[in-house]
Amino acid sequence: MFNDLSSTLALLRTRRSGRPRDLVEPGPSAAQLREILEIAARTPDHGKLHPWRFVHVPRARRGAFAALLQGAYRADTPEPGRLEIEANERFAHQAPELIVALSSPTPGIKIPVWEQELSCGAACMNLTLATHAAGFAAGWVTGWAAYSPHVLSAFGAPPERIAGFIFLGTPGIELEERPRPDFERSFPSGPATERYNNPLDLAGVLVQHHAYERRSPRLSPPP
Repeated sequence: MFNDLSSTLALLRTRRSGRPRDLVEPGPSAAQLREILEIAARTPDHGKLHPWRFVHVPRARRGAFAALLQGAYRADTPEPGRLEIEANERFAHQAPELIVALSSPTPGIKIPVWEQELSCGAACMNLTLATHAAGFAAGWVTGWAAYSPHVLSAFGAPPERIAGFIFLGTPGIELEERPRPDFERSFPSGPATERYNNPLDLAGVLVQHHAYERRSPRLSPPP
């Protein structure tokens, strides 16, 4: 069973995205969508900068979104093929709801842009989890449009970047499992020489870590 709502841990353990093209009605109501976005904002955010933005593209504006995609695609591919045109059209109209997520960092401050980008990713993950917890499914995708300056110009401007298109709705087909990381490969155990491929033993690694902390009293703890 995917997206098991019997408990928080059950949902996290069984979380499964929905393919945007397979998401159908019903989607979240206006009140549910607002709650999902409010939950998305409760994310680690060093400096309280909220370095991300969410733009809702409602059904009524999907035609304009499709026109934006077609124009942006033609800017780089003046003579697109029929299949490419149809793919862009399908992308714009799939799923009941669409949220465009933007990384919106503030450069030149003490909080590194990298940390701000991580906060954006965490906000996107919160959004998808909140969608699943509300009884729907979300699909977070990118593709060429996420890296198109023409598409970005419709939603923001540099240094902002499109973090993804998050589609929301109800799975129209049964969800299927996908390959997951092998636990032993992701969380290896054993001597430090095997894990880090260097001559230090684990104690040496810990000593170096603590020494670095002592040299860096201003080092901020993780959010």
